Amino acid sequence: MENYRAITEKIERDTLSPHACLSQNSRGRDVPIDEGNLRTCFQRDRDRIIHCASFRRMKHKTQVFLIPKSEHYRTRLTHTLEVSQIARTVSRALRLNEDLTEAIALGHDLGHTPFGHDGERALNTLVPGGFAHNEQSLRVVEIIERDGKGLNLTKEVRDGILNHQTHSPAALTREAAVVRYCDKIAYINHDIEDSIRAGIIKESDLPAEPVKILGRTKSARITTLVSALIESGADTSIGYPDEIKKAHDELRKYMFGAVYHSVHTSPEKAKASRVVEFLFGHYLENISQMPELYQKLADNCGKERAVADFISGMTDDYAVDLFKDIFVPRSW
Repeated sequence: MENYRAITEKIERDTLSPHACLSQNSRGRDVPIDEGNLRTCFQRDRDRIIHCASFRRMKHKTQVFLIPKSEHYRTRLTHTLEVSQIARTVSRALRLNEDLTEAIALGHDLGHTPFGHDGERALNTLVPGGFAHNEQSLRVVEIIERDGKGLNLTKEVRDGILNHQTHSPAALTREAAVVRYCDKIAYINHDIEDSIRAGIIKESDLPAEPVKILGRTKSARITTLVSALIESGADTSIGYPDEIKKAHDELRKYMFGAVYHSVHTSPEKAKASRVVEFLFGHYLENISQMPELYQKLADNCGKERAVADFISGMTDDYAVDLFKDIFVPRSW
């Protein structure tokens, strides 16, 4: 069989930017494997993420709106796909490694909790040492997936997953930096669209100066931000010109005040947090009621961390159904 992986690696060497992370130069996996003749290591990582159970569960996890009744609202999975698409566009234009970019983007939110950031905040107050979804995403691919075996991903993909947030340390690769920026491009703009649909804000409420600079529509704003990243290039670091960055940051600040921390959504967010808190307390006292994998993790990593592992893997509906089964009396 012809070695298609070697052909792809040669294409990378011949066509990608000097700043790209070449597959052949990967720092490798914790457990070395035969990469075979079809896929590069980053293509294999992408496929392992897409086929894992945690990826599928994201379709029933909150992005912003809790357990939405309309199919038009984003979920954690559709957000992930939008990040991947935007990040691939940027990486392709900058001649970075698109396969590495895609793998990081598809895996960056695997550890997100039910009920979005509200579930994350609840667990962060309950788990000794805290809880952060980026760190949990790394636990998912290293420890939890495949019945505790992990996905055995490359160092570059794991580093990009861990360091995709603004406050994270600089990642190893420019591909990871692209995902960090494109995550925000995706969630700010699709959350604006969903918030307008939900009646929380109106298009006319958006701050005037960012709209003037970035664009009035979702498509226009994404195009402006993506173009700015591409035009800035990858010679030094990934980033925006000052005017674009200021407009982006102002729009993001507006969304935190008007939507993410809005009084209109606070009552439901508080209910979601209480569900997580009740489940955490229950399973902390009843470790034997968790699946076998998490019982083993309790022995190896501590009870609190294992309970957080179990709860963070739940979908919104599953968490609510468990809460009802445990705490709500049934009729005779």
